[in-house]
Amino acid sequence: MPDFLFNRKLYYNPVEFAMDRIGGTWKMPILWRLKDRVMRYGELKKDIPHITHKMLTSQLRELEEEGFITRKVYPVVPPKVEYSITELGLTAIPIIDTIRNYGLQLMEEFGVGEKK
Repeated sequence: MPDFLFNRKLYYNPVEFAMDRIGGTWKMPILWRLKDRVMRYGELKKDIPHITHKMLTSQLRELEEEGFITRKVYPVVPPKVEYSITELGLTAIPIIDTIRNYGLQLMEEFGVGEKK
């Protein structure tokens, strides 16, 4: 496949393009948590304890801009915001599931989590 540009960034293959959309440490875990239910910001933060507030905010914004999640703001005080996965986001779940299962398999093969 020839190189291609998207949003002024050069990509060399479709895997790189896909990983730029959902890759990194936090995007897949966020999508995974939203696959079955709508969640508020605080619920996501509590469910992913090692993510910083700044990182969670930026990852949610990127996922929303790309169309993987939606953000619904309710006009109440204090503000209530809910995040849900979109149809596009749901298309990533089987891929995330495959990567997750592969990771679990590798962990077992490498003895990760076992007491030595």
